[in-house]
Amino acid sequence: MKDLLSRTFRLRPGETGLVFTLGLLLLSNSVAQQVSGIVAISGFLSEGGVNQILIVWVIDTLLIILMTGLQSLIVDRFDRITLMRGMTFGFALVFTVLRLLFTLQSPGWLNYSLLYLVSEQQWLFFPLIFWVLANDVLDMAQTKRLFPLIASGGSVGKLVGIGIALLSPGLFSRLAIKPAEVLTLNVLIYMLAYLIVLAGLRKVKVRQTRQKPETLQETLTEGWAFIREVPSFRYLMLSIVALIVCDTIIEFRFLVVSNEVFNDASSYQTFYSLYRLGLILASIAIQAFLTNRVIAKISLKNTFLILPFTALAGATWMMALPGIISSVGGVILEKLPAITVDQSARKAFQALVPEERRGRVSMFMDSYLFAGGTIIGCLVTGAIVFVGPLRGITGPQSSGSPHFYIYLAVAVLATLFAIWAILKMRSVYESSLFNWRLKRRQRRTSVLDKLDF
Repeated sequence: MKDLLSRTFRLRPGETGLVFTLGLLLLSNSVAQQVSGIVAISGFLSEGGVNQILIVWVIDTLLIILMTGLQSLIVDRFDRITLMRGMTFGFALVFTVLRLLFTLQSPGWLNYSLLYLVSEQQWLFFPLIFWVLANDVLDMAQTKRLFPLIASGGSVGKLVGIGIALLSPGLFSRLAIKPAEVLTLNVLIYMLAYLIVLAGLRKVKVRQTRQKPETLQETLTEGWAFIREVPSFRYLMLSIVALIVCDTIIEFRFLVVSNEVFNDASSYQTFYSLYRLGLILASIAIQAFLTNRVIAKISLKNTFLILPFTALAGATWMMALPGIISSVGGVILEKLPAITVDQSARKAFQALVPEERRGRVSMFMDSYLFAGGTIIGCLVTGAIVFVGPLRGITGPQSSGSPHFYIYLAVAVLATLFAIWAILKMRSVYESSLFNWRLKRRQRRTSVLDKLDF
């Protein structure tokens, strides 16, 4: 059996146990993250109300900025395996505290908002530490061959976690188990992950590397320098911010409408689980069969036009035909291209950046621009939702109240701005390849669009 697995997945002697251990760790976190994320959203909408999710998103974004800024202080100053042990045990401890808060009957909005913030750190911080560890225990040749196999553990974990969140409301109801017990499952998952690290990585040798820590100031300075001096990056980053604003507004509208249709925590958890399941299955299929072909067929610079046009279609659909069908369809039209084709295109575009700057520029694009767009989107939507009724400009918040047209109109304007920015990026794409900040990649840029992505 072991020989069959080795031949099937091209595993060499000594790799099977390591790949299984790493894949199981990634699977464990994905299961726990999906469970906590879905339960948090469902519970918060029931306990805190949909409008308050904007406040939670802003807090979450500020926390992401803080964690991103501190990551170099943590990642490069501790042994990788020790850090992984501490992180898995730490998450187990955090979920134990959260379970205690539910037992003590703390305010529901507080419990579920904390759970949401923790789930976001599961999504952000665990993969960061995990892939740094994986890079340091595998050499370059191994990473190209084994990383896709290891990453599949995360995809399987997402499906398992969604399945648990989907089935748990009905199962817990029949067995008279409190919904908060799902947090106990997460405690057990991370304790299991801790034991996996202890047993599976005990004899693994971690390659010692010396990396210059990238501070928040260095990241912001380098990112801003690329915006200011490389035209193609400047226009692309403008489009990213605009599209994140649109994403925030569209997702908020989706939550407003769906929360009114499925107005108790259990039914909403079932609905939201099915939505996440469909989104992930569709994204896996698109990544496997379409993304590479699309980028190769229409070229990298043209690929960035897909998301603005699908987001525009989604926001327009939501405005024209208010209701649950348009809300689900609109959010899928926006999110599915974002997490498949557009994400892959951005990573390929970042390959233009010289290696010594790529980490800082990538972090700026993937973290700080995301944070800026989210905060802008939350503030604009919040001003319409909270301030409008107070000044008599709009009515009370509901899926049918007229003020949703205002924030969806902002989303439409954001997509139009993004389309303009991408068209400008296309017009300066070739000339930007000769910019001095990209000079170390200059010899390879002429064949970039011919690469088999």
